[in-house]
Amino acid sequence: MSNYYKHKMRGKSPGEIAGMIIFGIIFITGLAILFGFVIMWLWNWLMPMIFGLTTLTYWQAVGVFILFKILLGGCGGCGGKEKKHSKKSNCKIESKGEFSKWKHYDDFWKEEGNNAYEAYVNRITTKEETND
Repeated sequence: MSNYYKHKMRGKSPGEIAGMIIFGIIFITGLAILFGFVIMWLWNWLMPMIFGLTTLTYWQAVGVFILFKILLGGCGGCGGKEKKHSKKSNCKIESKGEFSKWKHYDDFWKEEGNNAYEAYVNRITTKEETND
């Protein structure tokens, strides 16, 4: 997995990495605020008129969002899509398997990467030319 991050951060200065982290924090905070307002707006527009419920404040809407996320979407893992018949989720095993393959990425790219990419581009362009 460290090879994956090394590949993604290759050529980036520490200032760029810090900027990406700060932008990510601001973006996630903005999305959280937006979700709260959207849920508050939808609830206050629909629920009092349809079901006769009271209106919500912003923080109550955020609480409703968190509650629904916990009840319906789970708290993480494999996205809440577990098989009903299995007693144990294989999420950790599957995730580890996916990232453990990245340790071979640099060696692959040095040996075959450029050639494989050129072969792929040739296949795609040939398909496009035959379709036109």
